[in-house]
Amino acid sequence: MTSNSPEAHSLLPNLPPLTSATIQRAQEGLAAACDRAVNEAIKQALKEINLISEGEKDRRASGRLRGFVMRWLIQALFRVKIEYAERIPQSAAILAPNHLNHIDPFLLLSELPHQPYYYILGDARTLYNQWWKRRILRFAGGVIPLLRRWGEEFAVIEAAKTGVPNEFGTQGSELTQLAKAIEENIPTGGDVQTLRQIDRSVQAILARGDGIILFPEGRLGTTEGELQPLKKGVALYALRSGVPIVPIALIGTKNLYLWKTLTLRCGHPLVFPQVKHPKRQEVEEVLEKLEEALKELLPLNYQEPEQIKLFSHFLNQMFY
Repeated sequence: MTSNSPEAHSLLPNLPPLTSATIQRAQEGLAAACDRAVNEAIKQALKEINLISEGEKDRRASGRLRGFVMRWLIQALFRVKIEYAERIPQSAAILAPNHLNHIDPFLLLSELPHQPYYYILGDARTLYNQWWKRRILRFAGGVIPLLRRWGEEFAVIEAAKTGVPNEFGTQGSELTQLAKAIEENIPTGGDVQTLRQIDRSVQAILARGDGIILFPEGRLGTTEGELQPLKKGVALYALRSGVPIVPIALIGTKNLYLWKTLTLRCGHPLVFPQVKHPKRQEVEEVLEKLEEALKELLPLNYQEPEQIKLFSHFLNQMFY
């Protein structure tokens, strides 16, 4: 499940190369965008977020019950190791993990303290694209869904406008049709009203003493132990609210298999003065310190364990 804050959205992201895998992912995204069950789940989540922005209580399971359900799911399949959990404050905070796999939000929720209650700020279609995800998250609540186009979808649209590479041959017309369908059915993520609603909800959550999980890279990383460039949303939220950022390294989640050890390594909270209208330099300083803290937590030379990788394909697809 990929995620970054609304402020960090760009309508012209760094596009992935146009490959068969890119096209397939865009087709999957379009299918999710047109799926009635996915749209109903997103609609319900946005309704809950609207309640928060208006200062009302949203429907959600208790943190203790949610954690129990998530642990049951994760620990039935994997071994989990959490390091320095005591560094997570018992008050409002923004948790800023690196992002390697769509299992990451579920893994975090399975191991987080019950108080404060943490909300996930994440990509709507990735969160709700499978029936079991919808069922668990509908029960648990605590989701702030971001409606936006994926990098693969932007890549398809750009290719359709500029011309399809020769290696795709007769797929050119199909690609054009796919691009048109994406533009008609999937929002860019730049809807001002929705973004402001989400921003108000995040500020209300932090102001009442709860927390936010926000993946500052904004997309899945490609390699264990390496970071993608950090987006500015996490810095803006921290500066405006005055709450600390807790860097968290997720280790081992890129490639899943049965009973693999997945590690959460928590860093020291990063505290910054509250600023109502952060300046660019202040935002950049926050991102620099966060990036440095995350790199210190990540392994320098990660090596996949040498063991039989049971059900690897199934488990990676399960959380896709």
